[in-house]
Amino acid sequence: MDVFAQIESRVAAALEALKAEGQLPADLPASGFDVETPRDPTHGDLSTNAAMVLAKPARMKPRDIAEKLQARLEQDEDIASVSVAGPGFINITLQPGVWQRLVREILNAGAAYGRSEQGKGQRVNVEYVSANPTGPMHVGHCRGAVFGDALANLLAFVGYDVTREYYVNDAGGQVDVLARSVFLRYREALGEDIGAIPEGLYPGEYLKPVGEALAKEHGQSLLNMPEERWLPLVRTFAIEQIMPMIRDDLAALNIRHDVFFSEASLTQSGTDKVKEAIAALRAKDLIYEGRLPRPKGHEDDEWEDREQTLFRSTLFGDDEDRALMKSDGSYTYFAGDVAYHYDKLQRGYRHLVNVFGADHIGYIPRMLAVVAAFAGGTVERDAKGKLKSWQSSGGSTDLAIKVVNLVKLFKNGEPYKMSKRAGTFVTLRDVVDEVGRDPVRFMMLYRKELEQLDFDFAKVTEQSKDNPVFYVQYAHARAASAFRNAQNVFPDLAPRSAKVWEADLSGLTDAGELDLIKKLAQFPRLIAGAARAEEPHRLAFYLYDVASALHGQWTRGNDSPHLRFIQPEDGVMTAARLAMIAAVQQVISSGLSVLGVEAPESMR
Repeated sequence: MDVFAQIESRVAAALEALKAEGQLPADLPASGFDVETPRDPTHGDLSTNAAMVLAKPARMKPRDIAEKLQARLEQDEDIASVSVAGPGFINITLQPGVWQRLVREILNAGAAYGRSEQGKGQRVNVEYVSANPTGPMHVGHCRGAVFGDALANLLAFVGYDVTREYYVNDAGGQVDVLARSVFLRYREALGEDIGAIPEGLYPGEYLKPVGEALAKEHGQSLLNMPEERWLPLVRTFAIEQIMPMIRDDLAALNIRHDVFFSEASLTQSGTDKVKEAIAALRAKDLIYEGRLPRPKGHEDDEWEDREQTLFRSTLFGDDEDRALMKSDGSYTYFAGDVAYHYDKLQRGYRHLVNVFGADHIGYIPRMLAVVAAFAGGTVERDAKGKLKSWQSSGGSTDLAIKVVNLVKLFKNGEPYKMSKRAGTFVTLRDVVDEVGRDPVRFMMLYRKELEQLDFDFAKVTEQSKDNPVFYVQYAHARAASAFRNAQNVFPDLAPRSAKVWEADLSGLTDAGELDLIKKLAQFPRLIAGAARAEEPHRLAFYLYDVASALHGQWTRGNDSPHLRFIQPEDGVMTAARLAMIAAVQQVISSGLSVLGVEAPESMR
């Protein structure tokens, strides 16, 4: 089903035959080369750099190897022509029958087309969103949420065992601020005039029902307690009220996590994962007591001019060592993250993915450092016994950190401010309610994650080629409409009918039809490459190209009636073109599913 892989296999077989004939060195590896689509389509369907890659180990000129391969490949009945270009690139044009067979292969494979065992069942933990549990999701969380979810879908599509995880930051100072904010609303619910919300507390209207629920459960009893007694009670209550709100916001984007991991759980119920993690690093001689220099150019809340417990993160590329315990014995914020990732590794994950916002870029080196430390290796010392470096054991554990950039809201090209139910920010739910889930998800993925994204409410809802999500969904709906229209003429040509699935495809020879099928041939390789690079935006771009090819062929039929998908006088050709359209539908449907976007049967 992967045309590229099939031709790669045939090039390898040709190399083996040439070795057996003594035309190439017997020990020459028949691998390590690529088969790709040529940049210039006039050069052929596929191109390989095999001769260029193998020239040095073969001690031969690339063109000499290319010409030998050309002669061998020209004997393949599926290959129409082979040419050698430049110093030794080999361009290959396939017979139309290859593309015609691919249509049937896609139909037979159905939703399995493009799937693979690339991941081989390896366990992957993808952590994304992980916003503080202090209120509803805001638009700043939206892009990271969509990116992380699509990436998890993409990895699962190619065979990884994926866990979608949310880290609940419920142990820091921000949840104490939340508790005090809710306590203020609690007093308000009991009839007190609280006046203006004090600076430093959360002012959002969403906390009013939380305060009312607190009043209903506890009555006035909390008013008579000192803060050290009511604070932990209100903190727990507030988080229990707000986490369902966060889940609902994410569900509006069709995002559901497998695990919600509590930061507070690291040091609760008689366990201290932070202590365990520090002990594990200490056993590797990666912990010491010392002082850190004052940060330059910015404040560091964890800096103090006293001896602290430090992690040797500079051994792993960080610009300075990092504090894990302050001089008073309390843990730093970073220590919690160390323990959390230590826990992930103890749960058996060897590939970790974290999705960060652009404001956390500075945090990346220390996180990479600590996962590298836990991954295994040995300390190297100089002649005096002084630690000088860390030698990795080359294990399979790794952490990938994906950074998503900011989203700016516009309407008709002008900055757009919406209702702020939260008091200080635009909520994710505001955006979804305004334009719908599918435009939000697709457009959040229609830029590489590191690029800033301008989200224009008017553009993402207009019905035009300039709106990518509409253009792709319309292609799927247009394909469905072709079947509905065809049944008015040929009632037996229903979707998934035997006459379509077993159609004679030999008539699919028009250049536009073959180009469309060639687009579909790229899907398995596109999916595999996007998964390796952990870049779901590649799929969004690809789907737009497929949609463009389908719309283009439809338009050609308007100008040239013999190219129309439905030929009232020719049921055989109509069935063949419907089979091709069904294959397009399948690829668009699978791709949109990975992106978490609906593939509609009709558009209003």
